[in-house]
Amino acid sequence: MDTTTAPVSLTATAKEEIKRLMAEEGFDKNQSLRIGVKGGGCSGMTYVLGFDIKTEKDESFEIDGIPVVMEKSHGIYLMGMEVDWQGGLNSRGFTFNNPNASKTCGCGTSFAV
Repeated sequence: MDTTTAPVSLTATAKEEIKRLMAEEGFDKNQSLRIGVKGGGCSGMTYVLGFDIKTEKDESFEIDGIPVVMEKSHGIYLMGMEVDWQGGLNSRGFTFNNPNASKTCGCGTSFAV
């Protein structure tokens, strides 16, 4: 595994939630956490966060025991980004704090560079 320094960070609550998901029965241990971007959303690009198998286009790294993969080309959009988990009643889910985003939208999952 070609492990590099993590270009993104996870807050303590995000790590806790990801580890909880990975510990669930039936989780495919061959999968890593995928962080990335794709075109679309109200500001031009949308964040991708899920579990996936590493491909030849990916670089891999580890954050506190969590295997992470990301397409090499996505690094310029995500360098320095922090992923957080909000477990409250009003806002529940992962949030993205991206210093590279020139514009974000109200949903918090779409951005422009």
